[in-house]
Amino acid sequence: MRDIDVVVVGAGQAGLSGAYHLRRSGLEPDRDFVVLDHAPRPGGAWQFRWPSLTYGKVHGMHALPGMELTPAEGAEARPSSEVIGEYFAAYERRFGLRVHRPVDVRAVREGDGGRLLVETSEGSWSARGLISATGTWDRPFWPRYPGQETFRGRQLHTADYPGPGEFAGLRVIVVGGGASGTQHLMEIAEVAADTTWVTRRPPVFREGPFGEEQGRAAVALVEERVRRGLPPRSVVSVTGLPLTEAIARARETGVLDRLPMFDRITATGVAWDDGRTVEAEVILWATGFRPAVSHLAPLGLREPGGGIRLEGTRAVRDERVHLVGYGPSASTIGANRAGRAAVREISRLLEREPAAA
Repeated sequence: MRDIDVVVVGAGQAGLSGAYHLRRSGLEPDRDFVVLDHAPRPGGAWQFRWPSLTYGKVHGMHALPGMELTPAEGAEARPSSEVIGEYFAAYERRFGLRVHRPVDVRAVREGDGGRLLVETSEGSWSARGLISATGTWDRPFWPRYPGQETFRGRQLHTADYPGPGEFAGLRVIVVGGGASGTQHLMEIAEVAADTTWVTRRPPVFREGPFGEEQGRAAVALVEERVRRGLPPRSVVSVTGLPLTEAIARARETGVLDRLPMFDRITATGVAWDDGRTVEAEVILWATGFRPAVSHLAPLGLREPGGGIRLEGTRAVRDERVHLVGYGPSASTIGANRAGRAAVREISRLLEREPAAA
């Protein structure tokens, strides 16, 4: 058992932002706070992105606090996993954040003397505060439909997407109306024998500028759900898809002609109750992710609505616990701001009479 003031779980954008602000507040890594990350190397979830997602295709990537993101010449054509992974690694070195990896945080529960007990694959920590910055990548959402187990082809999720090459000459159904779904579809359509796009709701394409006012309004809608203790929706789900030149071309050529959600899956494809069928060798589920917060389950933070209710970044049911990169802060700029806000409140908590170990 090791005593520490603060444990940061996760070293993606949100976790590194929190660690940076902890250090700026005067706390020292490994003495006053520790950063635990289950990934094998720096880069957060970016390190797991498919190779065809080049840095030039990434939209809305903001620098971490205190260090500009200035990729070298030619970075636009390189995989985003490499470019952003190198940036995160340089960031950790510059600020001496000493991330412990790979470390799995298995559970956070009530400890002794008002402290939290953080159980990990490398032993336990007794902490006065916790910043949970675990994101969503580890919890891909797989919808369930009748007949799914009978499909004789391949089913995979965005989390396992290898790039378009493996789908050459195949008939592919892409399920999901978000950014990943459209990106997968446009890539695969160039090599596949046929593609079909299926979504639960008609996709909304956003034209024109998207400024700070629109961004704040979108974040406010997500924040309202979190404040009510409901599971958060992504910010993208309320902003719509930006109508880029590539998307406009795909719409003109019919690649982004969308069908409503099918009713069942068959051995050779999918079917609707009106008699329509589509044959395919692959179903790609671009159906998003859910917050990875199972390690917090022993603390009983969930509300009846299924989410964790927050005030800012602080869990309403436990002031020692802050969630960053969750709900309204699940964007790169939002994660930066949330990291700063969480540390501001944790600093006030630490200024009180120290809890007994």
